[in-house]
Amino acid sequence: MKLFYTPGACSIGIHYLLEQIGRPYERQTLDLKNGENRQPWFMEINPKAKVPTLLRDDGSLLTEFPVIAHYLAASAPEAGLVPSDPERALRAAELTDYLVATLHMQGFSRIFRPAKFCEDPASHEAIQRQGREIVQAGLAVVERELKPGGALHGGATFADAALFYVLFWTIDRVKLDAPPACSERYAALKATDAAVRVFKEEGLAS
Repeated sequence: MKLFYTPGACSIGIHYLLEQIGRPYERQTLDLKNGENRQPWFMEINPKAKVPTLLRDDGSLLTEFPVIAHYLAASAPEAGLVPSDPERALRAAELTDYLVATLHMQGFSRIFRPAKFCEDPASHEAIQRQGREIVQAGLAVVERELKPGGALHGGATFADAALFYVLFWTIDRVKLDAPPACSERYAALKATDAAVRVFKEEGLAS
């Protein structure tokens, strides 16, 4: 397998998952800031021009974070990241989609790239503030799933791939306060050998 990724981007979650399951893979960085993802050579690989992109051993391509995360977890059943309980597996998929579609695409997109929502620089501060509000409201939802009594309290699942990057952005990049269960889960994920390798390989301070 080969992972195309950008250091510090959402693809760090798939990078983490690959290290966690311990399957051999290659990786190649893409400079999103300078538009390398839209160069003809990469557009030929992935016309969506985005990361993460996973090229499988048979030459087929997987895109979209939730799909890649579930595929990798299912490909390594010994890692136990796809819950055997159907309800817990369903909730892991639900949380993954929520983290990506809401906290990332609605919240962090406003924080990191306010110009996507309005070209007028005078509006950017308000857009970023709205993004932070979306993230913090979303984390309150996530908290209910992670704390005792929640559907995903205790035990790793493939949703941890999305939790890893969203909480990395929340706590380490944007410096927002995260609820207790979210903070505890991120601390546990960050302390793993897989995370240590990922931060080193992506050249990020851990």
